[in-house]
Amino acid sequence: MAQPFMKKDDDRDDEVEYSPFLGIEKGAVLQEARVFNDPQLDARRCSQVITKLLYLLNQGETFTKVEATEVFFAVTKLFQSKDMGLRRMVYLMIKEISPSADEVIIVTSSLMKDMNSKIDMYRANAIRVLCRITDGTLLAQIERYLKQAIVDKNPVVASAALISGIHLLHTNPEIVKRWSNEVQEAVQSRAALVQFHALALLHQIRQNDRLAVSKLVTSLTRGTVRSPIAQCLLIRYTSQVIRESGNNTQTGDRPFYDFLESCLRHKSEMVIFESARAITELNGVTSRELAPAITVLQLFLSSSKPVLRFAAVRTLNKVAMTHPMSVTNCNIDMESLISDQNRSIATLAITTLLKTGNESSVDRLMKQITNFMSDIADEFKIVVVEAIRSLCLKFPLKYRSLMNFLSNILREEGGFDYKKAIVDSIVILIRDIPDAKETGLLHLCEFIEDCEFTYLSTQILHFLGIEGPKTSDPSKYIRFIYNRVHLENATVRASAVSTLARFGAAVDEIKPRIFVLLRRCLFDSDDEVRDRATLYLNTLGDDGSVVETDKDVNDFLFGPFDIPLVNLESSLKNYEPSEEAFNINSVPKEVKSQPLAEKKAPGKKPTGLGAPPSAPPSTTDAYERMLSSIPEFANFGKLFKSSPPVELTEAETEYAVNVVKHIFDRHVVFQYNCTNTIPEQLLEDVIVIVDSSDAEEFSEVFSKPLRSLPYDSPGQTFVAFEKPEGVPTVGKFSNTLKFFVKEVDPTTGETEDDGVEDEYQLEDLEVVSADYVLKLGVSNFRNAWESMGPDCERVDEYGLGPRESLAEAVNTVTNLLGLQPCEGTEVVPPNSRSHTCLLSGVFIGNVKVLVRLSFGLDGPKDVAMKLTVRSEDETVSDAIHEIVASG
Repeated sequence: MAQPFMKKDDDRDDEVEYSPFLGIEKGAVLQEARVFNDPQLDARRCSQVITKLLYLLNQGETFTKVEATEVFFAVTKLFQSKDMGLRRMVYLMIKEISPSADEVIIVTSSLMKDMNSKIDMYRANAIRVLCRITDGTLLAQIERYLKQAIVDKNPVVASAALISGIHLLHTNPEIVKRWSNEVQEAVQSRAALVQFHALALLHQIRQNDRLAVSKLVTSLTRGTVRSPIAQCLLIRYTSQVIRESGNNTQTGDRPFYDFLESCLRHKSEMVIFESARAITELNGVTSRELAPAITVLQLFLSSSKPVLRFAAVRTLNKVAMTHPMSVTNCNIDMESLISDQNRSIATLAITTLLKTGNESSVDRLMKQITNFMSDIADEFKIVVVEAIRSLCLKFPLKYRSLMNFLSNILREEGGFDYKKAIVDSIVILIRDIPDAKETGLLHLCEFIEDCEFTYLSTQILHFLGIEGPKTSDPSKYIRFIYNRVHLENATVRASAVSTLARFGAAVDEIKPRIFVLLRRCLFDSDDEVRDRATLYLNTLGDDGSVVETDKDVNDFLFGPFDIPLVNLESSLKNYEPSEEAFNINSVPKEVKSQPLAEKKAPGKKPTGLGAPPSAPPSTTDAYERMLSSIPEFANFGKLFKSSPPVELTEAETEYAVNVVKHIFDRHVVFQYNCTNTIPEQLLEDVIVIVDSSDAEEFSEVFSKPLRSLPYDSPGQTFVAFEKPEGVPTVGKFSNTLKFFVKEVDPTTGETEDDGVEDEYQLEDLEVVSADYVLKLGVSNFRNAWESMGPDCERVDEYGLGPRESLAEAVNTVTNLLGLQPCEGTEVVPPNSRSHTCLLSGVFIGNVKVLVRLSFGLDGPKDVAMKLTVRSEDETVSDAIHEIVASG
């Protein structure tokens, strides 16, 4: 029996309720299931046992084949009971057990009897169960009954048949599509749920035919839909048709716009909101078209229902991303929501006001937010902090009040994510608003005095080491940094030592003072702190001046660290002590992929921390060894890059061909990987004829045919081109596969002597600018950027035209340049109006390149981009700009 709820103790504050299923075991429940076989059925007890079985199944308990079969046959005996409650439990149990094809036959007759019963509850549930457990063969036999059920006068039966049709459409679409007439009739039903389910099924039947969907929407928007929930569904389908048409002009899809606008005057609140939301989300919607939707959403802001207030303010929050001026009329109503009891509503109101407010309203908003912040959870505070950061970037002259606000809340109680969001915001403001640098750095210094999070303290100290030396008075930060050496844990102390060394290396006036402080750190109790202090003292020298002869050491300590840590760890583990010192330059900078699992070879030691597996050779290394083994390619020099394979044939064609582009300084080699998929053929003298008439700067210098290509045995043929040295030359190449075909006897494997010459047209191939750029990430982009310096920096702005979203623009430019996104900046937050993406890599000629892309929406959909490039060669910086300008 189910465990009863424990009685609550009125004298205790902590009230604990126990589940009625606490402690039940599968074995015991299966024993109880024998009650199904009793001559005199106890309907209540049987229902309790089925409830326990359903609970076990939904908790992930698995039944063996024998157990499931026994339960199934026992449950089928319960059809003899006339108890309606027990019959419903039987239906649920049969659906959950999912009987096999052999077992379905046993219960089919009972279910079909119920499907034709005079009791509507039996009919509806029997339809659901039959459609759940039946296969295509049985479905054809009961199709006539299902069609009748769709147009049944009882809405419960009709809805059950329609819902079953929605599920069956995934497994037996051809059968369900034959029900279109009946479903069309059900759409005219007066029952709300029937009309809703019928519209959903009719749309799914026609969803792959855009013209049919458009006709459906056109016919239904004339006022034949009475159900509010069906009307909401129709609004969504209408929005889909408008979006897919790609034409928002009055002469194009204006009737659909009129329908959406007419729904704003519907008597149902859900329909009004759905139509308002649909209008706000239309592509290229104008301020005039937004006006009626904004008006009804403004009325919802003062509704007594929290759900309507929340829905309205959330929608207005999204509209403010793209049309802030259209939302300004709602600001007074949203200010009253700041004190709303529902904190979600209050947070959305605050963030919307921050997006729509003007410069004169900033101070007033800050006062309201100050009182509001103490009443909300950290997750809402993070949203507010991000909105304040955006506001500060929008009105940089207000940085003092906004920075002071961030500093004040930084000293209040809060979790790690909340504090990190504030610190990140201050760092971004320091970077993007030069006047805010010194104020922001002092706020960060004050925060680390009481910071309880080691990670944030080390990140702030690292940032101080980069930005602090560039301020007008770097010495004022030394006290804050050195205090960390005495008052913090070992990790923070070690980070503080590194920051002091950065100041000493960058600012001549304070070098002697830094030198004294580092000497004191030699007596620290932690090995890491002492080691760092010793290392930096040896680097700086006794008099505090940087040792000029150890430039490599200084670059290693204070410059960008662009070596993947996993590679460094592997190299250090494999290093054997000898007279030759460890060479940091020998560590590979490419991250090599590791297999997910390796089979343990017999007779070998198992891999572990003490015996790391040797890394497999990279793909580029394998290609380089293969190409160097071909005498004609041996003098091409070092291989710069090999592209991923590019497919030149469709899947499952007679011949499968893909190509790998190998980029050298003065040459490009196309490696065509060919596979013969016809067992009865042998291909000989296989070669790809390449037409380079659309690639004038390329000249073919060599081709290497493939002598024989048996069935299902991949082979390679090569074509090499010469190009201008060190230049990212682009071009388009046409490809034709030529070969001799010889017939093969599939039984004996013998090949005929005579062959027939044949050819096969392949897809075109392009060499693009991104082929001359090697992706190479950096562990700290800011550090690498500052180290690169502005000497070879090139900056320009570009208009990218209309785009679906900022994310699409970021993805397009990133793919065009072929560089490696850094620090996760390739991901654009939802509904952002601006975004910065950081890229790094190596240009042909082994020239390092760093790129900062700043995107912003210029109008509803137009995207503007600021491209800043730094490299070791100004011609490379110009080349990156040329790639974007021509792309």
